[in-house]
Amino acid sequence: MTDTPRRFARTIGIDYSGAETAEASLKGLRVYQTLCDEEAQEVLPPVGPRKYWTRRGLAAWLMQELDSRVPTIVGIDHAFSFPMRYFERHRLAPDWPNFLDDFCAHWPTDEPHTYVDFVRYGHVGNGRPGQASEPGAA
Repeated sequence: MTDTPRRFARTIGIDYSGAETAEASLKGLRVYQTLCDEEAQEVLPPVGPRKYWTRRGLAAWLMQELDSRVPTIVGIDHAFSFPMRYFERHRLAPDWPNFLDDFCAHWPTDEPHTYVDFVRYGHVGNGRPGQASEPGAA
């Protein structure tokens, strides 16, 4: 180890699950945090009727935490990546804001009570299998 000062005083690690709806309490959605040299500890969701985090609740908590003055780095394990072929096929500029605009237009799974399957089967959004907008379609 070196004596170089740390850039981040806090590390947050999130084991992410996109299953169900943004309001669903999901056992597979877990949060861990460490401050400075302390051992990582699981961060439990706020006390309430839900035993586990929801995607919406986690997003709100994370925005609140990142608004503090503690330099923080966040790692999210959710396999959210797309090959360059996706951008080429759908004529998207390979940048994050452009991708997010396109994704949200076709896959509105942040909407209340919206399951991924609702989008896949054409009930909402524009993400039916075989369509140009399907994530990961090459």
